[in-house]
Amino acid sequence: MNETWQAAWSAVVGHPLFALGITLLAYQLGVLVYERTRKVYLQPFLVAVLLLVIILLACGLPYEHYRTHNQPLTLLLGPSTVALAVPLFLNLARIRQLFRPILLTLLLAGTVTTLLGIGLSRLFGVPGSLLLTLAPKSVTSPRAMLVAEKIGGVAGLAAVFVLRAGVMGAILGPWLLTRAGVRHPAARGMALGLTSHAVGTAQALQEGEECGAFSALGMSLMGVTTAVLMPFVFIVLR
Repeated sequence: MNETWQAAWSAVVGHPLFALGITLLAYQLGVLVYERTRKVYLQPFLVAVLLLVIILLACGLPYEHYRTHNQPLTLLLGPSTVALAVPLFLNLARIRQLFRPILLTLLLAGTVTTLLGIGLSRLFGVPGSLLLTLAPKSVTSPRAMLVAEKIGGVAGLAAVFVLRAGVMGAILGPWLLTRAGVRHPAARGMALGLTSHAVGTAQALQEGEECGAFSALGMSLMGVTTAVLMPFVFIVLR
């Protein structure tokens, strides 16, 4: 009887749809927890990741197995990123009105964010390769990994720093902005998008359509600027 149950359990856990099912379930539970509590530190993304880690460990599933069978959801990352153009289009008139402040914010905030991370890393004695890995932390994982590789960092580790920056920004960003008296949706959105990329944008969308649109804009502009300019900056500094 035990062998029958073990065989049935192995068949369920090993099925390709199991990875998809636990991913969707974990995220839905994360959304439910956040909506019930409205605690910024209980972000759906963070809760879902923790639940998935627990489930994978409890089931004895290797990450490679999970990643392989979760490819259909991974493929949707591209279309979901493109879908961020919808709130941008709906707020296009507002973006045109604030075009100059947007460029100024990108120039100042993007520079300060990057230099602050590098400066603090140097201050605390972070080794050179790790410092280069930390530099592109405020953009999405694919761009950060590419930039880190180009400037001499560790691509895989860059994705970890991006994840940490996004989660911490989504948790602390709204509170810090409120404490600083920043209440305008466009300003809050730009701040979250520039510093916390996709995770910050997800939090911004929780605050409203305009906030989410400007966060998506900030994320996109920061990503393009970092990918284009950072390799040249480090070449000049060397």
